[in-house]
Parts: sequence; structure tokens; C-alpha cells
Amino acid sequence: MNSLKTINAYFIKYKWRLMLGALFVFLSSLFSIYQGVIVRDATNEIVDLITNHHEVDSFKFIRFGLILLGLAFTSGFFLFLMRQTIIVMSRHIEFDQKNEMYAHYQSLDASFYKNHSTGDLMNRISEDVGKVRMYTGPAIMYLINTFATILIVLIFMLKTNMQLTALVFAPLPFLSFAIYKVSDLINKRSTVVQEELSKLTSHTQETFSAVRVIKAYAREKYYIGEIEKLNLNFKRQNLHLAIVEAFFQPVLVLMVGISVIATVWLGGHLVISKTIEPGNITEFILYVYKMTWPFASLGWVTSLVQRASASQTRINEFLNSKPLIANDPEIKSSIRGDIEFRNVSFTYPDTGIEAIKDLSLKIKKGDTIGIKGQIGTGKSTLANLMMRLYDVSSGSILVDQRPIQKYDLFDLRRSIGYVPQEVFLFSDTIRNNIAFSSRHHYSEEEVHQAAKDAGVYDNIIAFPNAFDTVVGERGVTLSGGQKQRISIARAIISKPQILIFDDCLSAVDVESEELILNNLRKLMKDKTTIIISHRDSALRYADKVIEL
Repeated sequence: MNSLKTINAYFIKYKWRLMLGALFVFLSSLFSIYQGVIVRDATNEIVDLITNHHEVDSFKFIRFGLILLGLAFTSGFFLFLMRQTIIVMSRHIEFDQKNEMYAHYQSLDASFYKNHSTGDLMNRISEDVGKVRMYTGPAIMYLINTFATILIVLIFMLKTNMQLTALVFAPLPFLSFAIYKVSDLINKRSTVVQEELSKLTSHTQETFSAVRVIKAYAREKYYIGEIEKLNLNFKRQNLHLAIVEAFFQPVLVLMVGISVIATVWLGGHLVISKTIEPGNITEFILYVYKMTWPFASLGWVTSLVQRASASQTRINEFLNSKPLIANDPEIKSSIRGDIEFRNVSFTYPDTGIEAIKDLSLKIKKGDTIGIKGQIGTGKSTLANLMMRLYDVSSGSILVDQRPIQKYDLFDLRRSIGYVPQEVFLFSDTIRNNIAFSSRHHYSEEEVHQAAKDAGVYDNIIAFPNAFDTVVGERGVTLSGGQKQRISIARAIISKPQILIFDDCLSAVDVESEELILNNLRKLMKDKTTIIISHRDSALRYADKVIEL
């Protein structure tokens, strides 16, 4: 239960719903269990009629029936209110928890995403949160119901006969022992099941993303075989878990059966000895069955709690992850664009690869710097460090003569127009992909002008829906060159003080490259620009070219 302690904050937040739900549980159980008193009185009336040969009073039995009907209706009404409070509370907690996780995901740095697959991230925010909701809703509801039922039944039974009550409750310690022994095994197997599900989700997500490559290399059968292996492992672990969970039901049925037999046997002796009334036997049998579902649900609830515990452990693992990039701003002034790399070295923390060693470079505001070099020489790493996707291992990066870490992270990134090497477009319209910058609204004229400057305007208006064309997942409906140019339009529309183009013209022809560079020259005036490319033609307008 240690991992589930983090949920207590949500219970405090929705304490009034939880308290009302608990009250409704007690009231529902009370009206349901009180039916035993009516059944007892009706049984005694029948025994009295048979023994003394009295005339049947139909009105009295109609009254018994109406009272039972009224008690059932009232119990059902409070049961409805119970679900409307506790189950609705669990949905609110699920909503809050997903928002908390998604917000935390957004705060984590690039190295975290290099070490965790998308499928695992999705599984924890969907499947794992869903398992926790079963604890905050149904599990809590049935635990309260079990406690209320046992307490109320115990009071009613003890008022009648202590000896018979002790006999009915005798199997419960054995049941508790069985739950205790099995719960730990359920927890371990639930963790394994969730891990297998994460592997399955990750592999499936990767397969769908790379489906065009898979088809191009005719590897469909191989990947079908791989998913079958993962699915088989997932099924095997689920079956192991199901075997353990299946242990509860037969034991519970056996315990209930023993309690009923014991009630009839000892109750019969007590009736003969005039210690209790005949109606008390039917009353006690009804109480036994009233406790059947709470105790039957105990195994299921235990399983839910153990699964939730395993899932919350996985959730806490991510929630406890701290971003390596700290945002502790000390400067609120706007950025002009002077950049200096002072003895900068950087080693990737996850691989240990040294990408940059002792680099010093000064870039004045308004300068255009070209950076070229072979693959793996650290060109894109420079752009990542400038964006603070990573922090330097040693040395420092200065912007306007101040360490880059002293600027607000969001202000810094808003001041930079960045076109990454790997273009990503959202499954949205071209207009919204261009107007993706942090400013809330761009006019139609600004969107069109950005498209013209990026040399993609003519391509866009040639589409049937022009700027309202939906590009599909990751821009799948567009060519590589079109995606790159839309990404350039996205970077320049906000007119940032610093522009970073990371090999963003590799997928366009020479003629388009010339058009884009000529358009960008006007925009790059008075702006600090870094152009990263392995093509000399893309660097011809740079004031200086640095080779790594």
C-alpha cells in the first residue's frame, strides 16, 4: 500500500464526496440488512399459524411484503447515490491524475524521452491510471460496503445469540489468511503483466509508425511473428495471474456453505431448547447471504488493490523523475542575439559519447554563421545546446554576455526560431502547423507571408483545400521537401531574434534552395542566424563558416 499513499491527496481533495459516499453505503446496507428482521417476524408468524392453527391474516402478510419492498427500494436508492458519489469521485481522480502525468511529461527533458519508449509512456498514462481508478472507485466502495455490512450484521446477530454468531463468523480467519497469502503473489504477477503490456504497446506503436518501411522491405510476416510472441507472453502472464485470482471464489463459496450448514445445525438445537425463535434461523441465513457478496468481493477487491499498487508504483517512477534541465530564471530582459560558446564540452549522459570538446565561438547579433562537418561531429548537438534541450557538460554558453541558464527557459525558446533536422508535423491543417508558435493568434496574412518566405506557398494553394489541408499523422501526405519548408515557415512566422536551421534544406532541389535562401536573407537581416548543413551551397550567404 506504500505506493498508493500518493493517492491520499486526491481523497482529501474530494473528501466530501467520499464522506457522503460512505454515509450512503451505511444507509444502503442498513436498509438491506433490516430485511432480516422482517423475514424473522414473518417466519415466526407462519410457525405460530401452523402450531396453533390460527386463521391466516392476509393483511399482515401483505404488510410484511410491502415493508420488504420498501426496504429494498430504499436500499437501492442509497446504492444509486453511493455510486453517484464514490464512482464519480474516482472519475474525477482519474481526470486529475492523467492531467498531472501529462503536465509532468511536458516538463521532462530530451534525455528522458531517449530512454523511454512512446508505448511505455502511453501505457502508464492510460492502462496504469485505469488500474488505479479501479482502486479509487470500485475497490474503495466495496471495502466500505464490506465493513458496513459486517458491522451492522454483527450488531443484529449479537442481539440475538452470541453462540450462533461466533459459529457463523468462525470461517473468517481462514479466509483472511488465504487473502493475506495470495495478495502478495497477485501484486508480483500484476507487475509482470503491466511490464509485458508496456512491451506489447511499444512494439505495436513502433510497427504502426514504421509501416511504410516494413512494407517496402516485405517484412510483414516477421513483425506479425514478433507481435505474436509478445502477445503470447502477455497471455501467459495474464493466465498465471488469473489462476491465482481464481483461488478466491471456490474458497468463498465453501466458507458460505459451511456457515449456512452450521447455522441450521446449531440454530435447530437452540430452537428446540427454546433459546431462540424459529425465525432467527431464517434471519441468520439471510445475514449469511447478505455477507456473501461483501466477502466474495474481498478477493476481487484485493486483486484490484494489488493491481493498482503495481500500477501506481510505475506511475510514481515517472512522477518522481526530475528534469535535468532546471528552469531557475534570474533575467527577465528580452534577448538581443549575441551568442558565445566558451570552452564548451558536452557528453551525452545516456551513451557516454563525447559530441563536443572545448569549443569556443563568438557570434555577434545580426551575423549569419554556417556550420558544416561530417556526420557525428556535433553539428545538431550545438543546436540542442543552444535550445537548452541539454545543458553543457563543461564550459558555458552566453547570450547577450549572460549565462544561458539565467534566462527563463520558455522566453529563451520563444526567442529562437528552430528548424530541426527531423521535421515533425502534427496531424492538423497546414495553417495550424505554420501558426504553431507560442503566440496565440496569427493573421491570415502572416501565415501566407511565412509560407511565401519559406517557398512553399505555391505548393499549398495547389492543394484542393489550400491552407485547410490536413497533412495526416507526421505530415505523411506531404513530400519531404514540403514538410521541411512548412517547418521553416513555422520557425520564421514569429520573427524571433535568433534563427537556427539544422540541415533543413537537404530535401529540396537547388532551385528551391536558392528561392528559400533569397527569401530568408531579408528575414535574417539584423537577426542572429545559425545554418547547419553538409551542403556548401546552403552556406554561401553566411558571414563565416565553421567546420567541425
